[in-house]
Amino acid sequence: MKILLVYYSMYGHMYEMVKAAADGAKGVKGAEVVIKRVPETLSPDALDKMGALEAQKAQAAVPVCSTEDLAAADAIIFATPTRFGNMCGQMRQFLDSTGGLWMSGALVGKVGSVMTGSATQHGGQESTILSFHNTLLHQGMVIAGLPYAYQGQMDITEITGGSPYGASTIAGGKGERQPSKNELDGARFQGRYVARLAEKLAGFKIG
Repeated sequence: MKILLVYYSMYGHMYEMVKAAADGAKGVKGAEVVIKRVPETLSPDALDKMGALEAQKAQAAVPVCSTEDLAAADAIIFATPTRFGNMCGQMRQFLDSTGGLWMSGALVGKVGSVMTGSATQHGGQESTILSFHNTLLHQGMVIAGLPYAYQGQMDITEITGGSPYGASTIAGGKGERQPSKNELDGARFQGRYVARLAEKLAGFKIG
């Protein structure tokens, strides 16, 4: 059972979230967990001007995802930062290359799940995940969110990300805030939840 985590992370926040989700998925017996990143579309010069070059270098060892990787997985957790209430351009461009998977039905019946992060508390996290679901539904995937069984998303004692649509984090306007323990625990729960669903759906066939 292969659980694939596919992400884009300009400043490293989503990378931390997918690592936590991977830890959760690894707790499910028989789960083979792989983390991959989508291709970067910005030049090193542009990343440097945005103050993101060092964070990108820290992720250089993470292999780049291909559409074949998606087809080979039993479940996929996507992680993208929010860009004006939608997924980032890098993730969108990668997903736009999956037309062949759609034509062949390669992702039908696989579990799909989404995590995100934004600069501010109300920066479009829920709309990003919900709009991402459109693509997963077109691919025939079975959507998994972050159930209220994860009690941390009901915590009102601190500012935190997380919703029934998926785990999330708040990065701050300059990327100065790192994911909190509660946010990482939510990602960890989601990873475990997705892996267990994939386990239940093993061998599922249409028709």
